[in-house]
Amino acid sequence: MPLVDVQRLSKTFYVHKKEPGLLGSVRALLRRETIAKEAVREATFQIGEGEIVGLVGANGAGKTTIVKMLAGIVHPTSGDAQVLGHRPWQRDNRLRRQMALIMGQKAQLWWDLPAADCFLLLKEIYQIPDERYHKTLQDLAERLEVTQELTVQVRRLSLGERMKMELIAALLHQPKIVYLDEPTIGLDLTAQRTIRDFLLEYQREHRPAMILTSHYMEDIERLCQRIMIIRTGDIVYDGPLAEIATKYAQHKVVTAHLQRRGANERPSAVELARLGEVLQYDDSCVRIRMPRAEVAEGAAHILRRLSVADLAIEDVDIGTIIEQLIKARAQTGADA
Repeated sequence: MPLVDVQRLSKTFYVHKKEPGLLGSVRALLRRETIAKEAVREATFQIGEGEIVGLVGANGAGKTTIVKMLAGIVHPTSGDAQVLGHRPWQRDNRLRRQMALIMGQKAQLWWDLPAADCFLLLKEIYQIPDERYHKTLQDLAERLEVTQELTVQVRRLSLGERMKMELIAALLHQPKIVYLDEPTIGLDLTAQRTIRDFLLEYQREHRPAMILTSHYMEDIERLCQRIMIIRTGDIVYDGPLAEIATKYAQHKVVTAHLQRRGANERPSAVELARLGEVLQYDDSCVRIRMPRAEVAEGAAHILRRLSVADLAIEDVDIGTIIEQLIKARAQTGADA
């Protein structure tokens, strides 16, 4: 049975239409016109125990709106969702004790208090037994390497340290559902890597269902085996991350680093162009963009015709593929 079951979930926001000029401002005082904006359109998906699902899309695509509906912050316009058997917007405490929301751009800790004092308050809110609380806090602090910072005022912590404290605050009660909305935004590379490694380790040990939104493709590639791509409220892809390249990238790039030999030994650029698009061809390297189905034959031809020191076959960058997929679906919608 899935922990998260979403059926045709939609959300429409109504915003006031802005009219230019003084006359428009006066008219807006008397009668405001509203515009309907569909943030999410009939989203349907399920998430099981132990899954980390990535929500990918441009700003305004609807990622955070989905997370907020599943966290009970926003009430949907239509459709239904069951999270651990509860409708999240009914805000049943039995559900709220088993879920956590981490937003990289919003803090839940009190800036004027040390993190340890904030955690004590959360202990009482979630009614965590003393022994479990101390054991969990010690374990999380050690894994995130912030044990010495627990007694430091939150406002004095670095951005990376504050984010680690936010993670501890969200996971103290050992939730079964975890929503991560841009958890690494603004962090340096070291802090990003630490948080990714921690989340993977935590997921393997406790097996919560996780939904992750991020604009950093490294977050998605490192943490998620399944992704949902969202474009202006519509889920245009829901499936394994590994299949993105297979389904939507029709080419691979073959790179051959060459040994030093005479120019007369080398094939002509025209000959290599028959294998695909020649991206680079000089004394040290050959890079050719080839159709996926012809990579094996093309690589074998390069090995026969050139003195190769090293050969690499690369897929197109996942972020580029996703961007192309979103643009293609947008063009399809425009044509329709």
